[in-house]
Amino acid sequence: MNDRRILRISGADAHEFLQGIVTNDVRKLAEGPVYAALLTPQGKYIADFFLCADGDGILLDVAEEQADTALARLNMYKLRADVTIETTGLHLHRGIGTPPEDGYADPRSPEMGWRAYRDTPQTGDDTDWTARRVAAMVPEAGVDLGPDNFILEMGFERLGGVDFRKGCYVGQEVTARMKHKTALRKGLARVSVQGPADPGTEITANGKPAGQLLTRAGDRALAYLRFDRAEGPMQAGEAEVTRED
Repeated sequence: MNDRRILRISGADAHEFLQGIVTNDVRKLAEGPVYAALLTPQGKYIADFFLCADGDGILLDVAEEQADTALARLNMYKLRADVTIETTGLHLHRGIGTPPEDGYADPRSPEMGWRAYRDTPQTGDDTDWTARRVAAMVPEAGVDLGPDNFILEMGFERLGGVDFRKGCYVGQEVTARMKHKTALRKGLARVSVQGPADPGTEITANGKPAGQLLTRAGDRALAYLRFDRAEGPMQAGEAEVTRED
C-alpha cells in the first residue's frame, strides 16, 4: 500500500491543535481511531484521513495525493503551538475479518475491514476494495471527493466523519447550517449501471443534468446526484443508471 502517507503529530498542544481544525472530536481517540476531514473556512472539502493514537502522539493516515496539501494546511494553522508534524516510514496494511493486535476496524464501515501501520510494505492483498467501497457507499479522495464537495453531501455523517457536538473547527459553521436544513438536495448515492459508462460521465434524466458517475465496480457505482431528478431510469452515455440506495 504505497498510496497513503502516514504522518505523526506530537507535542504538548497536539490534541488541542487538531481539535480546533478537524471535523471530528479528537477526544474520541481515547476510545479508538477516528475518521475526520479538513475543510476550508467556506466548508469545502480539502482532505479526509484517519487519526490514531500513537503513544504521546497521533498518527494521521492520508491519501498520498492529498498529503502535501494537508501538510501545508496543518503547518499554516500550527503557528506557535507546541506541535511537531513529521512524515513516518510506516506503511498501511489492510485486511478483512478480525483486526490483528496492531490494527483497528475501519471506523467508516464494517465492509472496509481493518487497518494497521507497519514498517514494511504489504504484499499479497487481493481484496477488491473498490467493490467494497461502492457497496458501503464510501467515497475516495481524488476519485469521488474533490474541492467542490461539502462533506455532508458525500456521506460523512453516516460514515462517522463529523461530530456536531465537539465545538468549533474550520468550516464548522457551514457544515452545521447544512445539517439543520430540511434536506440535502444533492449528494452521494449508489446506482446500478447497465451498459458502457466511465467514471466522470454526466448523468441525465429526461434530458436534464442529474449528476455525475463516480467510482464504478462492475454493474454498480457511486454517483453524485441531484435527488429531485434521480427518480426512475437515468442515462450516463450509452448506459442506463438507476438509483439503488
